[in-house]
Amino acid sequence: MLAYIARRIVYVIPIVISVALVCFLLVHITPGDPLVAVLPADASQELAAQLRAAYGFDRPLPVQFGLWLLRALHGDLGNSIATGRPVLAEVMRAVGNTVTLAIAAAIIGFTMGILLGLIAGYFRETWIDKLATSFAIAGVSVPHYWLGMVLVIIFSVELNWLPAVGAGPNGSSSWAWDWAHLKYLVLPAITTSVIPMGIVTRTVRALTGDILSQDFVEALRAKGLHETGVFRHVIKNAAPTALAVMGLQLGYMLGGSILIETVFSWPGSGFLLNSAIFQRDLPLLQGTILVLALFFVFLNLLVDIAQAAIDPRIKRG
Repeated sequence: MLAYIARRIVYVIPIVISVALVCFLLVHITPGDPLVAVLPADASQELAAQLRAAYGFDRPLPVQFGLWLLRALHGDLGNSIATGRPVLAEVMRAVGNTVTLAIAAAIIGFTMGILLGLIAGYFRETWIDKLATSFAIAGVSVPHYWLGMVLVIIFSVELNWLPAVGAGPNGSSSWAWDWAHLKYLVLPAITTSVIPMGIVTRTVRALTGDILSQDFVEALRAKGLHETGVFRHVIKNAAPTALAVMGLQLGYMLGGSILIETVFSWPGSGFLLNSAIFQRDLPLLQGTILVLALFFVFLNLLVDIAQAAIDPRIKRG
């Protein structure tokens, strides 16, 4: 197992370097001057040149990338052009809010997805299966930003049960585990959980149905094993694939949804990324994309290790 983990970590290193290179180049190939957010309309060429030199934009791209990567390895992602604050502090604050939202959405989406998938798989081709599958298809098909606006209209505008926007009372962006803050989490968490719920439901349904049709399940039942024991075997065989799917979905949620966080004004990484794009804040844009991409890469690494721990065949392969 240790050798397998070591190999997976070695494989991650070139991926991380490639991710950093892509993050760096993506924001440089977009049109426009990133300094337009801080330069006054009547700025002279000398002032523009001084600012460009201060941010390192006057150097060749390979040199810029090398210096940026070296600083990033030391935890320095530069300062935001728009606010002047350290990028890492801005990103980590936003990522913390996104992680809170993603965990809440994962609890809702994965629990409902596994439950509906198991029920649909055990009762295939019945009305129960069709009902559960309908929920899954609706969850994948309905635009989540539209669903978010509908939930706001119903529960915030009409019923006045839950707040519509923000992450805390009085516009606070800090988080605390109390009802005053939790009620701001309910609607965005439900909205974010809909697509993962649908995907997990369909995955678990297919896995459960396939496993129940295999010969070893019939053999277990023929030997008189109780249905609870059969259920444990189904869970054990379905777990590696289901875990991989849930890991990918959690990675997407940790990546932040620009649309959902914008609809609910949730101060997460998606909302920060949206602001950086519109403000042409190059250091903030680079830092946000890099941190989110690294989250996704390392989450996949953890999923690979967890899969190997559950299924010994992966280690042998």
